[in-house]
Amino acid sequence: MLKISTKGQYALLIMTELAESEQDKFIPLKLLSHRHNLSTKYLEQILIQLSKSGLVIGLRGNNGGYKLAKKAEDYTVGEILRAMEGDLNPRSPSESNTLSSVGNDDFWNEFNDVINNFVDSNTLEHIAEKNRQFNGYDYFI
Repeated sequence: MLKISTKGQYALLIMTELAESEQDKFIPLKLLSHRHNLSTKYLEQILIQLSKSGLVIGLRGNNGGYKLAKKAEDYTVGEILRAMEGDLNPRSPSESNTLSSVGNDDFWNEFNDVINNFVDSNTLEHIAEKNRQFNGYDYFI
């Protein structure tokens, strides 16, 4: 079963927040940690992995933090999730050797295509724009 880990989910959440920020401004790790109620150590692991994948730029020091390496519209959700999760194929390699038939193989290949086409057709900017349009929840007493 394809399941995105919490690291993958938080990576997308943090990348979205960076996309909503000024492009040239570094956001401190502690601020990101506080906003999402995550430990700085856990968030640092995620950001280091995103940095190694070339998706974010980190800067140490007083004015340090993290920012996107490129424009938000140039990221796909797929590349962010793959940086954290690896291949998004819902079928493990060992299953293809034992559970094989033409119909079964075609189904899993099409399922894999649908998942990958979906995550690759959504940009980080698309998610950030939806967040910008959200005005908050109505609260009545």
